[in-house]
Amino acid sequence: MGACARLSPLVTLECVSKEFASKRALHDVSVAIQPGEFVAVIGKSGAGKTTLLRCLSRATTATTGTIRFGDRDLMTLQGTALRHHRARVGMIYQQFNLVKRLRVIDNVLVGRLPHLSGWQHWAALLHCFDTQQRHIAMRCLQHVGLLDRVWQRTDTLSGGEQQRVAIAKILAQEPQIILGDEPVASLDMMNGGLVMETLRRIASDAGLTIITSLHHVDYARRYADRVLGLCDGRLVFDGLPRQLTETTLRDIFGELAVETLGVFPASPQGRL
Repeated sequence: MGACARLSPLVTLECVSKEFASKRALHDVSVAIQPGEFVAVIGKSGAGKTTLLRCLSRATTATTGTIRFGDRDLMTLQGTALRHHRARVGMIYQQFNLVKRLRVIDNVLVGRLPHLSGWQHWAALLHCFDTQQRHIAMRCLQHVGLLDRVWQRTDTLSGGEQQRVAIAKILAQEPQIILGDEPVASLDMMNGGLVMETLRRIASDAGLTIITSLHHVDYARRYADRVLGLCDGRLVFDGLPRQLTETTLRDIFGELAVETLGVFPASPQGRL
């Protein structure tokens, strides 16, 4: 294989639509995402961002079209095969999805549960993780810069630190892909930037594919390799962050995008 040959896509969507009782949330979305890409999905509320992520995790099933994860057809997975797929997908949520009364280390160890079976699983549920599992959790906390918080109760941390604990838990899961559903929407700009920098570093260092929906266009410009823009369930933009012009942003967000979202021209301080 030549040095310039492209890898096969990790995720492929072909003419994917999703209909609910009163609304079509996705309209014939087609896109291929390569291994190791950091992809930002932007669009106004109700554009279909969360539905797209839920279809990729198989939390919901697309109505029509094809979704492939490597060589697996997600639309047909059932039972054990579906559980294995979900174990390969790490999900970051806006509200952290942690047990806040537990210590940081215990939350991260929850990410190891899909890799345990039989007596190991029951022992883990009783907080009897073995030394190997604890070493893995510690390494994951080191990746997100929180090794000094390992024994603290999670509810003593800031919101940004809690989201980084959630990322460490996902890393402990050893996923093939990470999906983020507005992971920085509840954080201030400083903490949001720290979380985005953490995700960017993980994508670069570990070669993990990350697909995350974002509300702030500046985050997409600064941290993503590629941006997908959804408007009313349709894919209206697929390109590089530097290609997000005022015209394309109005196609995605509507006529008031610049005024209401605080969208600024691309900054020379960004990654591009």
